[in-house]
Amino acid sequence: MILSLSGVLLLGIVVFLFFRKDGLKGSHATVSALFGFYLSTTGIAPSIKAGGESLASLLGGIKF
Repeated sequence: MILSLSGVLLLGIVVFLFFRKDGLKGSHATVSALFGFYLSTTGIAPSIKAGGESLASLLGGIKF
C-alpha cells in the first residue's frame, strides 16, 4: 500500500507539472494513464468512481 501511495503521489506531481508547464503531449498522456492505473488500486478509487458517476448523471440530466 505504501508503494502504491508513493507512486500515486509521484505521478500526480509529475502530471500536474506537465499540465502547468507544457500542456499535454504524448509522453505526458502515458504518465497520466499510469497515474490513473496506480490511483485505481488505492482506497480512494470507490470514491472517485462514485463522484464520476454522480457527475455523469448530473450532466445527463441537463435539458437544453
